[in-house]
Amino acid sequence: MPLPMPVDEVLLRSIVPGVLGVLVRRGADFAAAEDAVQEALIEAVRVWPEGAPRDPKAWLVTVAWRRFLDATRADTARRRREEVVEEEPAPGPVPGTDDTLRLYFLCAHPSLTPSSAVALTLRAIGGLTTRQIAQAYLVPEATMAQRISRAKRTVSGVPFDRPGDVSTVLRVLYLVFNEGYSGDLDLAAEAIRLTRQLAAAIDHPEVAGLLALMLLHHARRAARTAPDGSLVPLAEQDRGRWDTTAIAEGVRILQAALGRDRLGEYQAQAAVAALHADAPTAAETDWVQIVEWYDELCLLTESPVVRLNRAVAVGEADGPRAGLAALAEVDGALPRYAAVAAYLHERDGDLERAAQLYTEAARKAPNLAERDHLTRQAARLNSIRGR
Repeated sequence: MPLPMPVDEVLLRSIVPGVLGVLVRRGADFAAAEDAVQEALIEAVRVWPEGAPRDPKAWLVTVAWRRFLDATRADTARRRREEVVEEEPAPGPVPGTDDTLRLYFLCAHPSLTPSSAVALTLRAIGGLTTRQIAQAYLVPEATMAQRISRAKRTVSGVPFDRPGDVSTVLRVLYLVFNEGYSGDLDLAAEAIRLTRQLAAAIDHPEVAGLLALMLLHHARRAARTAPDGSLVPLAEQDRGRWDTTAIAEGVRILQAALGRDRLGEYQAQAAVAALHADAPTAAETDWVQIVEWYDELCLLTESPVVRLNRAVAVGEADGPRAGLAALAEVDGALPRYAAVAAYLHERDGDLERAAQLYTEAARKAPNLAERDHLTRQAARLNSIRGR
């Protein structure tokens, strides 16, 4: 007797938008349709190991639609839907319409908070369970369930064909990626998968720019931490551990996007990442070009974080004094401001002030790994000064 085969979760998640789109087109409101799709996914994980269907999407549509019908018929307060669910569509191939793009815009509705939009995107388009999302964001499952429920209620009354704002969608995906890696769910990899879907559905240079940016950053993942889990700064990373395939793909996508002469912030950020990836060693990094790209970013966006990163680049290109002068124009309340100031003061030879700033930065660090890294930096300088 053949052994059960594991379910291809990547395949499952990749067809979720199409399944959800079919249900919505048939008349289900977004919230009810999304719940039904999640139940169908749970059923797939239960029964597919014994034998996957020939048409996974059609199977999921059939099961999800039946779950929707069962839930609707059981809810006597929703009699107004009876016309919608009076007859179940006949089994068979489902329409080839790709609703992924519309679902992106729906999940990134402007009335949602960024955190709610991210959670809804992961659930509805990513096909992740509430528990997975909660674990990734280190919040209780009940809290995440409430957040997703509120988000679904918000978008349920929005027409499915309403045009969306691509910049909002990209911001949501950018936020997903920046959450990085947590527990069993790699949010950075999930963001790349979702952005690939979007790039396949829409021809837009900033979508390509964001995908390139993600690939170029993700390519350095293996080198970012030491075996003991401690952070490894970019300048100290073993570049032989960088994923050259991902870098080559990111550069290719970026070059094609830049060639369209419609520069946006994600393309500019990707250009900075590409210059880092292109340098054989940290000492050979083209910091002058990086400063130029940060100047472009300053024109494209009002982000103070861009100016903070620019101060680091100026310090590398023109010396630490120039970097400190650039830093003086940045809001000192910004996260990681103290860490940047510490680095520039260390390069300028003021070890006492740098050690103080590293200690201050450690107290404000957003995570344990960063806090430990900054604490070690302060201890290292104090040790040097005590000799």
